[in-house]
Amino acid sequence: MNNEQLIKFHDQYVMGTYARYKIALKEGKGSTVFDADGKKYIDFTSGIGVNSLGVSHEGWVAAVSGQLNKIQHVSNYYYSEPSAKLAKKLIELSGMSRVFFGNSGAEAVEGAVKLARKYSFDKYGEGRGAIITLRDSFHGRTMTALAATGQDAFHNFFFPFPEGFRFIERNNLDEFKREVENKDVCAIIVEPVQGEGGVNLIDAEYIRELRRICDEHDILLVFDEVQTGIARTGKVFAHEYFEVEADIITLAKGLGGGLPIGAFVCGKKLEGVLDAGKHGSTFGGNPVVCAGALEVLNIVSKPEFLAEVNKKGEYIEQKIKAFAGDLIIEIRRRGLMIGVQVKGEPKKYAQECLDNGLLVLTAGTDVVRFLPPLNISYEELGEGLAVLEKIFKNEESEL
Repeated sequence: MNNEQLIKFHDQYVMGTYARYKIALKEGKGSTVFDADGKKYIDFTSGIGVNSLGVSHEGWVAAVSGQLNKIQHVSNYYYSEPSAKLAKKLIELSGMSRVFFGNSGAEAVEGAVKLARKYSFDKYGEGRGAIITLRDSFHGRTMTALAATGQDAFHNFFFPFPEGFRFIERNNLDEFKREVENKDVCAIIVEPVQGEGGVNLIDAEYIRELRRICDEHDILLVFDEVQTGIARTGKVFAHEYFEVEADIITLAKGLGGGLPIGAFVCGKKLEGVLDAGKHGSTFGGNPVVCAGALEVLNIVSKPEFLAEVNKKGEYIEQKIKAFAGDLIIEIRRRGLMIGVQVKGEPKKYAQECLDNGLLVLTAGTDVVRFLPPLNISYEELGEGLAVLEKIFKNEESEL
């Protein structure tokens, strides 16, 4: 089927919950993909930060297919080697103590909420289960993850939400201090960079002071690294930029390299809180997904790889600054997590890029966002940036 036929076929059976672009991606290699009509695109999205190693990475494919030839699923009544090896690697990289595997970022966040509330309940009893999150945050689409999301636009239609979530402005310590005075807070959840909110950066000094206050009041500091984790920002975990320790880290997206996985990792004081029967996930720790995730971590955690992520991010930023002129307001970046705040409608830029063979994302109300595969080649970067330069110059000539 070509694009038109496949789209028509698809829309007969699948709910229209996504505002999809009118192409059907079929195959690719690295950061180059092709649609069902054979048109070529350079991918600056990596499936919203999921395809860490691009499309059809040989090592990842070998790891996944090798496990498929052994056993594809093991229920959590039993043990499996791939999940144990992946857990060991995550614990070594994070300096934490235990990991729980699920299937998605939203599930990771929900698990972190349960862990935080049970820790507080065990130690202090009822009435201390409030979770603080930041305005403009995004934590997922399930009811609890939506309740934790600090954007009103996502809350319409689905009331009532689970209780116990309150929002504060990012980088505003006074608001957090006022919340702490209520004596009912068990945790605060922070994205080290707010991806869906517009690639908004969080001040390091703010986070360090949060850590101090949390320690003083036995409040858990949770870093939602679903989008920022697994080398996306040029460090394995983005909260490393703050030089503070987490109590809980949530992970998903880039960890699986293209297959669905979620996880939350906790420190030593929380390792025994969720004992047998308190949490579960049928597909959590799937051996095929874990084999692929371990291959991802083995590659992206190397210092030379992380250095290249930062180098490529700087390269993109400097190139855009050179040709975008007055059309951009600001570029916000950590590694290969890049938000370009633009004058005009970002979805218009995204559609024009698509028409010219470049896949990009948007975020917030005025940001064009790039999350390219972490191993994107400089040749592919050059092709993609040439398309972007053409779009910006055409836009500038129309003003």
